[in-house]
Amino acid sequence: MRIAKEDIPVQLDVPGATARQQRDFGDVTGYKTMGAEYFSFGAGTDISELLHGLKGDNCQCPHWGYVVNGAISALYTDGAEETSKAGDLFYWPPGCSVRAEEVTDIVMFSPQHEHGVVIDHIKQKLGN
Repeated sequence: MRIAKEDIPVQLDVPGATARQQRDFGDVTGYKTMGAEYFSFGAGTDISELLHGLKGDNCQCPHWGYVVNGAISALYTDGAEETSKAGDLFYWPPGCSVRAEEVTDIVMFSPQHEHGVVIDHIKQKLGN
């Protein structure tokens, strides 16, 4: 799920401050500690191959985030694809991979343990 800033409902608009809030933006039930992450991707980076060996050959962790610059596509197990661009908020449910369309920076919040397993898997694949 992606949502552009201008599509997020304004809840408060006063001189000097505007607050926007999107409700029902993913479910954190059953997850404990969250991690905050900043990722930078080069143009054309596709992490799909690095996820092979995980359940469904995809990341099984949900992610909530913001695209700082660039564009990134979430690739889902059902073949669907969704591109988020600079300024968009996103929610990626479990069962996805990503491909950066261009040089891209994102900020993400993910369940710490679950995403740690994925990051450790990727590090192992890269020989780190």
